[in-house]
Amino acid sequence: MPEFRTLIIPVLCLYLAGCAPDSGVPEMMDDYVAQVADALELSPELSEIGPVSGIPRRRERVLEMPDLDMGMLDFLSLYGCELQHVVGEKNSIMGKVMQPLNRLRYEARFILAAEDCIPETGRDGVKEDLEEAIKSKSETLPVAVWNATWGVEEVERLFTLSQGHYPMNGADNPVAELASDVDRLNRTVRGLLEGDMDEPLDYVGEVHQRWQAEHRAGQLLNSARLLTTRLDDATALLVERIENDPLCPEEERSASAEALRDIYANGYAGNVERYLESIDQAKEALIKPFETLGTQQTETMPDAFQAWYRQALDTENSASLWGQLDRAALAHERRWQQLMEQCGVSADA
Repeated sequence: MPEFRTLIIPVLCLYLAGCAPDSGVPEMMDDYVAQVADALELSPELSEIGPVSGIPRRRERVLEMPDLDMGMLDFLSLYGCELQHVVGEKNSIMGKVMQPLNRLRYEARFILAAEDCIPETGRDGVKEDLEEAIKSKSETLPVAVWNATWGVEEVERLFTLSQGHYPMNGADNPVAELASDVDRLNRTVRGLLEGDMDEPLDYVGEVHQRWQAEHRAGQLLNSARLLTTRLDDATALLVERIENDPLCPEEERSASAEALRDIYANGYAGNVERYLESIDQAKEALIKPFETLGTQQTETMPDAFQAWYRQALDTENSASLWGQLDRAALAHERRWQQLMEQCGVSADA
């Protein structure tokens, strides 16, 4: 029986969401702080890692989609040309429960079909009705675009915070494909918002499927918070030695300098700095395109989404996760250089 429990518990952990395997990054950063403390003859202190805000719930992200007056829809459904079929599909049972992406397709098709109908109409008042319908649909199209990008369930999976930290080994990392997806989606969104209803949407469903299968964006947010906290912990140790109790008096300079050089070269430059670089590359590749996806839709963005956007995606915001990480990394590097200079050694030596 003990052997059975030993086997089944890991299997259950892989099945249950709360047992997601991690990447070893927290251990690496904790060890780094301990190494710095040991080299500086200080006691390591690990700060509590503050929570990262999750993407707002779907009910807070999805916007109500206005529709044409039912009388207008019924009238247009009786008129000829392709618009009759488009409206008929919307009035069907399935059309009344459209998912966000299908609703966006419908809105774009409606505008195109209505525009095509105008030259064919000769009946009094119909042209004006069609023009009014096109105007109304064009004004509400940004809502459909928002719901089909930020309102879908799949984006929650990509930004989930329950799947640990960004992996140290990116050999099999799908960030490049995810980034390509968002870049293409940004071009589509820009075209739609500029009035190009011919923008292709067939590929978007596959993009959503990849969002459902991956969680790299959420892992990046977790790693940004972890790195900021642990770098600040290590920096505090460096500051303590630099400002309060210099590590390298003249008679002990050689031994202390050698220990420092080793920690810097192997602990920081060899591991932490390399991981920082991979996080920065992933931020540029994936977070920035999502930042653009939000920025393009600022006028439509619901209030509940704005605070999360500023913290998680606004890379130019000094108060965001990314602004905090940039400051922590810069301060840490600067303090290392200062300490090394006190000990008369170059970090490159």
